[in-house]
Parts: sequence; structure tokens; C-alpha cells
Amino acid sequence: TGSHVLQIPYHTLGRKWIGIHLRAQNQVLKKGVVDEQASSTSLKDQVKQREQSLRKVEQEMDSLTFRNQQLAKRVELLQEELAASEAKGKKSKNKGDSPSQQGLQQTQSVFDEDLQKKIQENERLHIQFYEADEQHRQQESQLKVQLEELERDHEQHQAIVDGLTSKYMDTIERLQSDKARLEVKSQTLEREAKECRARTEECDYNSLNVPPHNRRHQLKARDVAGQALGFVQDIVAALLNFHSYTEQRVHIYPLDSSIEPISPLNQKFSQYLHENAAYVRPLEEGLVQLHQSITEDTVTVLETVGKLKDFADHFTSYTHFLQKILPYQLKSLEEECWTPLCTSSLTSKNQELQSDMKRITSLFDKLHSYISLLALPSELTQIIEVRGLTASSAVFTQLAACLHSLHDAVKEMSTHYSQKAGLEQELSTITQKLRTTNECLLASLGSLTSSTGKIATFFSNNLDFFTSSTGYSPRGGAGALNPLQAESMLGNKKKASDYMHAIRKPRPETVPYREALLHRRVLTSSTESREGLTQQVVASQEKIARLEQEKEHWLLEAQLGRVRLEKESQRIHDLETQLSSALGGGGSPAHSLGQAPGSPALTSLEDGEVGDEESREQLIKTHYMARVGELTTQLQVSDSKAVNFHAECRALAKRLAIAEKSRETLTEEIKLANQNITRLQDELATTKRSYKEQLSMMSDHLCSMNETLSKQREEIDTLKLGSKGNSKLLKKSR
Repeated sequence: TGSHVLQIPYHTLGRKWIGIHLRAQNQVLKKGVVDEQASSTSLKDQVKQREQSLRKVEQEMDSLTFRNQQLAKRVELLQEELAASEAKGKKSKNKGDSPSQQGLQQTQSVFDEDLQKKIQENERLHIQFYEADEQHRQQESQLKVQLEELERDHEQHQAIVDGLTSKYMDTIERLQSDKARLEVKSQTLEREAKECRARTEECDYNSLNVPPHNRRHQLKARDVAGQALGFVQDIVAALLNFHSYTEQRVHIYPLDSSIEPISPLNQKFSQYLHENAAYVRPLEEGLVQLHQSITEDTVTVLETVGKLKDFADHFTSYTHFLQKILPYQLKSLEEECWTPLCTSSLTSKNQELQSDMKRITSLFDKLHSYISLLALPSELTQIIEVRGLTASSAVFTQLAACLHSLHDAVKEMSTHYSQKAGLEQELSTITQKLRTTNECLLASLGSLTSSTGKIATFFSNNLDFFTSSTGYSPRGGAGALNPLQAESMLGNKKKASDYMHAIRKPRPETVPYREALLHRRVLTSSTESREGLTQQVVASQEKIARLEQEKEHWLLEAQLGRVRLEKESQRIHDLETQLSSALGGGGSPAHSLGQAPGSPALTSLEDGEVGDEESREQLIKTHYMARVGELTTQLQVSDSKAVNFHAECRALAKRLAIAEKSRETLTEEIKLANQNITRLQDELATTKRSYKEQLSMMSDHLCSMNETLSKQREEIDTLKLGSKGNSKLLKKSR
């Protein structure tokens, strides 16, 4: 076909699948062997403890038997002494009372009391011996039953381990044979590839042609990437909610962290879940960058999309995160099963959820493998067909199938969780916080189910586009596009665009020739009118400017005239006052209003004109000084505002720099604190482990010391009894 997609050799793909399969089986086997070793070690320790207690009971029984034998001998000796004393008493019965007979009676009474005490002690020891014997038999029977059960479990576990080992060895042998066969096949394919390259170098020069740019493919690729981005954003939001509400549930059930501390396992699980955003958010960011890199002017094929590798790395990180939290999820569900109120139905639902989580984690691992394969840059120039499709087409097909499987798994998990929440609602001790958290978890699972179903349907609908030819193959050749050809293609496209833009001249707007002849006069007159109107506009603008200046001048003149009018009115009023006073004094009007050169009226007129000029200059000066004062005030206000704004900017810049430094310092402190917490946790775990080992060693040592001490006490008692017996024999012999 002409598809220009990722080209992966079959033997490389097979080796990778074999390695993944081997690693998965190896991890399962390692986990099974470690569990069996731990259970075997615990069983051995229990057997060792039972043997120690059994030896201790046997030693106590031997000591009691020895003590009983000693007491029996003592009783026999006392009985013999009693018989001898009675015989002596009968012989001396008829002799009357004498001091020796009284001494014998006193001795006899002492022996009787001693004998009675020994008989009572013997009865008590018989009772203790019987009780110890019964207790020993019961413990021995119990230990035998437990030992048989442990041996049975050990045999079963050993059978499982043997079966897994044999299965693992069979798998290894089969995979080694497959590896050898694939290596032979890969060598054959490499040899054929070398021959094909040699023939291509000899006869095919069409691969040197630069392929044309496919704009329609670019638009379709950008549209598809945008749709995928929307679906991935929904999945990211659902995953964030699911992990966050799971963390909240861990703090509520089975133990409420606000009332009592939760288990160390759930604490570690909560700590890992709290970091989910650092692994989930980059998925959205990586796909956003991939969508932004696909434009109309780029070349989008698997060989040239570099941002797909970043998205694959982010997906790998999230897959590792899921694998890291999976054991804690399973153990946390087991802890829920250990609670007293957990019914058999809840236990079965928890087991179903455990299998669902394992399945979802494995499906995400498969998706990571397919995306990593698509992100690998192709190094071969020919297309290798696998089962009728190209290698990349097969990967796209498997990826679509895996998305559908993920949708089914999430849907099944949502159903099981809904059933579990329904069973928990029936419990009498359920709290409102747990109800709310369960509802939020079910909502997030429903959103995740919907979004995975949408992206699976979208991928299946666009599978033809993903597996079809992009049209970027060179003319006359069947080779795939490489990054160098893509760069050449984009360079040639830019050159062609620049060239077409350079030779393309705008065509002037025209009218038909006949219409132009008919309206020539109108056009000519319009042109002349336009020029005349332009000149008139310029003249009008100049005239307006001149009139504005004159307006300012006449406004000033009007102000001055108003002032002069007021002064003249005042002067006339003064003259009328003088006239009325003169007329009242009987003087001649003609004489008082005479125009003689030295008359007061003429003098006042001349003074008025001089005053008018001075007042005009003073008004002009006052007007311009007021304008200057206003402008100075505005300038000072603007300067003060600018200085204030500059000071605020500098203060904000300093605060920003201080905040940045503080943020960096706090970030470093947080990192150091996290490192110290991790180190302290490791030290605490190491200290606990060493203390447990020391306690076990001290317990063993204490048991051995107790055994030694009991043996020494028995030897001391034996020696004491032996010394007492020897002293009695010596007394008798005397």
C-alpha cells in the first residue's frame, strides 16, 4: 500500500511481546515464591515454638516423676520406721512407764505428724501431676492437629510452587525456541532488506523526488486530534476525580482518620493517591502540545510527529503510577474484608473489584505499549506487511480493540462498585461522609465509562483514516516519507508561496470601454470637481483656522471693551455727580463744561485713555499668567501621579522578586522535608525490623536460659535428696 506510517520489523515486535510476556510471568512467579517462602518461614517458626513448649512440658513431667519416686521411697522408709517403732512398743508394753518409753512416744508422735504431712504432700503432688499430664496430653493433641494442618498447607503450597516452576520452565523453553526461530527469521529478513536496498540504490531514483504537500490530510489530522483532545480531557477529569475520591474513602472507611489513625498500609496508599495529579495532568498537556503542533502548514505522519513521543512518555509515567498503587489497592480491599461487619456478599464484591483493578491496570499497560510503538521513529525506507496490513496499521487496529476492552472493564468495575455501595447502604454503621464519597466515586466511574466509550467509538470510526495512505509518498516511488523530505517539502512550499505572492499583481478596477466613452465627460468633470473641492476644503480649513484666531482676538477685545465700558460708565457717573454739584453751587454750565486746554475734563479724558491701555495690558498679563498657572498645576499633578505610579511599580516589582525568592526557598524546603520524611520512614522501618530481630533473638536466648536454669534446679534438687538419703542411711547404720 501507499501508507506512510510507522514501520516496525516483525521480529522486533515479537521480541518485545515475548519480553513483556516473560516479565509479567516472572513477576507473578516471583510474587508467588516470595509468598510461599514467607508462609513456610512462619510455619517453621510456629513449629519451633511448639517444639520448645513441648520440650518444656516434658521436662516438667520428668521432674515431677522423679520427685514422686523420691517421695514414694521416703514414704516406704517412714512406714518401715513406723512398723519398727510399733514392734518396739509392743515389747515394752508390760514394763510400765519409764523415761525411755516417754521418749519413744514423743518420737512416735513426731514421726506420725511427719508421715501425715508427707501423705498430704504426696496427694497434692499426685493431683498436680495428673493435671499437668492431662494438660500436656491436650496441648500435645492440639499441636499434633496444628502440625498436620501446617504440613498439609505446606504440601499444597509446595505443589503450587512446583507447578508454577514447571510451567515457568516450560514457558522459558517455549520462548527460547520462539526466540531462536525469530532470530533466524530476522536474519533472513535483514538479508532480504539489504538485497532490496541494494537493488533500490541501483535502479530507483524516484525516492529522491520531494513529495507534494497534502493540505486536506492536514486539516483532517488537526480535526481528529482536536476531537481526541476533548475525549482525553474528559478521561483526565474522570481519573482525577476517581483517584481523589478513592483517597477520601481510604481516610473514612474502614477507619475514620478524624477519630482514630488508619493503618500504615492505607497511609502509604493515601500518600501515593495524593500524587495522582502529577501523573494525570501531563496526559492532557502532552495531547494539547500534539494538537498545537498539527497545523495546515506542517507535515503530519508518524515519522515527523515528535510531540507524540512526549505524550507516550507521560502515558508511561501514568502506567507506572497505576502499577505502583495496584498492590496497595488490593491490600486495602483485603483490610475492608477483615472488618467485623463485612458480610460474605461484600467480600465477594471486593474480590470482584480486585480482579477489575488488575484488568484495568493490565489494559493501561497494553495501551502504553501500543502508544510507545507508534511513537518510535521509523528507520526503514520500505514498508513491511504483517498479515496483509502494515505494521503501524496492525498497531492501530490493536489499539482500537484495547480501547474497547478498557471501556468494557471500566463499565464492569462501575457495576460492581454500584452493587458494593448498595450493600454498604444496608449496614447500620455507615456514615453520611461514606455515603457522599460513594456517590462521588460512582459519578466519577460513570464519567470514566462514558468517556472511554466515546474515545473507543471515535477511534473505531476513524480507523480507516489512521490506517490509510497519507498521500505524502514521492512521485514515482513507493518509499515512505522521512523527516528530511518533510523539511524539504515545507521549504519548497514556502518558496512557491513567496514566488506566487511576488508575481501576483493586483488588477486595477475598470469599467467597460463603451460605458467609459459615454461617461467620459462626467468622469472628467468629477475629477475636476474633486480637485476643486479638495482645494476648497484646504482653503476652508485655512479660513477656519484664521477665523479661530480672530475669534480669540475679538473675544479678548470684547472683554477689554466691557472693562472700558464699565470705566466710562463710572466716569460719566462721576461727571454727572460733579455737574449736579456745580449746578447746585450756582455756577455757569458753560463755564463748568468749558474745553479750555487746562480744564479738568480734558485732563480726566487723557487720564482715562492712559488707564485703559494700562488696564488692557494688565488684563492680558493676568489672563496668560492664569493660563500658565493652570498648566503648571496640571503638570505638577501629572508629575506627582507619574512619580507615585513609578514608586508603586517599583514596590510591586520588589514584592514580586521577594515572593519569587520565597517561593523558591519554600520549594527547596518542601523537597528537603519530603526527603527527610522518606529517610526517616526508611530509618523507622529499619529500626523496627532490627528491634523485631533482636526481640526474637532475646526470646530464643531466654528460652534456652530457662531450660538451662530448670536443668540446674533439677540437678540441685537431686543432689539435695541424695545427700538427705545418705545422711539417713548413716544415722541408721549408727
